[in-house]
Amino acid sequence: MNCTFAQKINDVDKIVAKYPKNFASTEKLAERIEDDFDSDYERARAIYSWMAFNIKYDFNVFLHPPKTQGFSYSSEAEKQRKIKQINDNLIQKTFNSQKAVCEGFTALYQHLASLMGMKCEIIRGDSKISVRDIGRITTSSNHAWNMVLIDKKWRLVDVTWGQGYYDSSKGRMVADFSPIYFDTDPNYFFAKHFPDSGSFLGQRLSKEDFLNGPLIYNKTIENDYKIQEPESGIIDAKKGDKITFQIKNVSKSNQVFYLNKYNKAVKVQNPKEKHGGLEFQILYDNNVGEYITIFIDTNSIVSFKII
Repeated sequence: MNCTFAQKINDVDKIVAKYPKNFASTEKLAERIEDDFDSDYERARAIYSWMAFNIKYDFNVFLHPPKTQGFSYSSEAEKQRKIKQINDNLIQKTFNSQKAVCEGFTALYQHLASLMGMKCEIIRGDSKISVRDIGRITTSSNHAWNMVLIDKKWRLVDVTWGQGYYDSSKGRMVADFSPIYFDTDPNYFFAKHFPDSGSFLGQRLSKEDFLNGPLIYNKTIENDYKIQEPESGIIDAKKGDKITFQIKNVSKSNQVFYLNKYNKAVKVQNPKEKHGGLEFQILYDNNVGEYITIFIDTNSIVSFKII
């Protein structure tokens, strides 16, 4: 276990990390979690960490999705029974094969939570994962996550993203446990997720803000780097303009740089500490490409599109 991994792990995760990789049934896993943890909050976290440690994202299924199976029914009751059967099969398949795409992750999370008496919903919607997603024309339904009710409050959970990420340079999924998608701050969550319903707990969410907002990364959420300026992910600039950036919870002791279009790191000049963060300017010249990504201490933090 490397040290960055150790920092991210809390007491619940440490206990769950020692669990067997396989359980005889979902009921057995649920019983083990209920025996080890008393609060719904810890139990919901234990489901998250067990799944994130043990279930891998099935990239082949993502690339080659199976054809959807149609079915016939003669009554509403029969229709519901068949839907339940399909869902139960998905839960078992995810649990037994320990591979899934987001549908399998969310169905299993909901199932385990309900075995422990927690209310849990599956939410479908759009996800923002690459610079090409900045300024997209419209949303599409390409992802799913959960909402779980703990202590009378709905919490946002994305266990699919908790288990790792796709590394385009390696062309494969990388297992990298990340706790930030358990009970995520809604402001960060909805910068990267947009529900099909367009609302969260009765509040309308801005589709425009989602589509045109900057792309933020895991480290942004982990370190609570709030992007204050520019507000939009789309920067209208012409050559010779100085673009002002302001990021909260960063100081001069951090290394701040961006990559130019030749993928060379350029350190930002004269950053100023201001309002609990850092303000700096980047000159828009011929070396700046179509996208600009800010890095803090080797981690990508935020990307903007320049037009």
